[in-house]
Amino acid sequence: MTTRRSMLAGLGTAALLGGPARGAFAASTRLRMAWWGGRERADRTNRALEAFTRKHSDIAVAGESMGWSDYWPKLATQVVGRNAPDLIQMDYRYLFEYAVRDTLLPLDKYLSGPLKVGGWDPKFLDVGRTSDGKLYGVNFGANSPALVYSATALKELGLAPPTPDTTWGELAQLGEQVTRKANRTSYYGLCDSGMREPILEIFVRQKGKQLYTPEGKLGFGTDDIREWFALWDEMRKRGACVPADIQALYQNSIESSALSLGKAAMDCPHSNQLIGYQQLNQERLGLTMLPTIDAQAPPGQYLKPSQLLSVYARSRKPEAAVELLNFFVTDPEAGAILSIERGVPIDPAQRAVLKDGQDQKTKDLVEYIDLVAGRVGPLPPPPPKGAGEITLLLRRVNEQIGFGRMAVADGAKQFIAEAEDILSRG
Repeated sequence: MTTRRSMLAGLGTAALLGGPARGAFAASTRLRMAWWGGRERADRTNRALEAFTRKHSDIAVAGESMGWSDYWPKLATQVVGRNAPDLIQMDYRYLFEYAVRDTLLPLDKYLSGPLKVGGWDPKFLDVGRTSDGKLYGVNFGANSPALVYSATALKELGLAPPTPDTTWGELAQLGEQVTRKANRTSYYGLCDSGMREPILEIFVRQKGKQLYTPEGKLGFGTDDIREWFALWDEMRKRGACVPADIQALYQNSIESSALSLGKAAMDCPHSNQLIGYQQLNQERLGLTMLPTIDAQAPPGQYLKPSQLLSVYARSRKPEAAVELLNFFVTDPEAGAILSIERGVPIDPAQRAVLKDGQDQKTKDLVEYIDLVAGRVGPLPPPPPKGAGEITLLLRRVNEQIGFGRMAVADGAKQFIAEAEDILSRG
């Protein structure tokens, strides 16, 4: 099992999809950029790198792309070996952990120079700041979890799609109706999101609680997680969501989702993943907000940075790395190439490009972020050390319940006990 502690010492493997940008043999400055994601992201990122090197013929950039599960062990190994990439795609979850280890370069001094984000709403820039006010990551796009559904399947079955006012109970009923009406072997209404930490977080926020407190403790208790596990256990028993053996095929990738495998009509990914999902699905996909507990529940969702871009503290060419970062987050040409695959861009010039002549998927996602913006709560504090282990714990316990190896009540008690132990170790 890979844990956040072993990340900084363990070895990782990577399936590299990137490569050197054009002009690599003539350039006087060489950079490396690393990101996680699928083929769609790799293709778009490499095209953006080629556009950058056309404008900066003295700079060559080698891209390193891999899946989420391989990315963090690989990056941790590179950090230990002091050979991390110059430009690093960073997740909000891990930004602060890497920043406090002096792995990332403070970017404040570049705000008056190559980093041209002065026109941004400060709240979108502040998500990359640590508690001491220093900027270590620049927001790559606005993002929020979503309920993605096959609009084609629901229409064919004569079922109304979910809305922002759909409750968890109503979603379970819809999933059951899809499964029953479709009447197809190994096809169900929903993927099993009981193992997805971002969806659990929305659920507990709707109960007026937090996933983690600012002090790095659990912000919810045994009753809350028991209710969560019971919700998905009941869905499995009613046939509303896929059984455990199908959900076990999911490997934190769009390609392995039961929706992409043709085994479910709905899933709960992050909104920016709509592009990748639609690329793999011939059916027309739609998206809406996650269900709510009831009409009086507080907002569960929030807008978060889909990813951030950070510069390696030991980069030999920090100015050039910042120039590359600035290109990705502010240049209209880069915005047109990258589109919304990493989320809706923050920069006004990039958003303007997408609003002119955007395709339907882009329009759907921009409209979704606009919808969510009016219904969200505040950004939560960054996850504490050990949160990555707890994500793995959530999946493990949910699977054990799904396979009938553990009762819901026992799973809830075990989850809380192990999670608190993980957090206590710091």
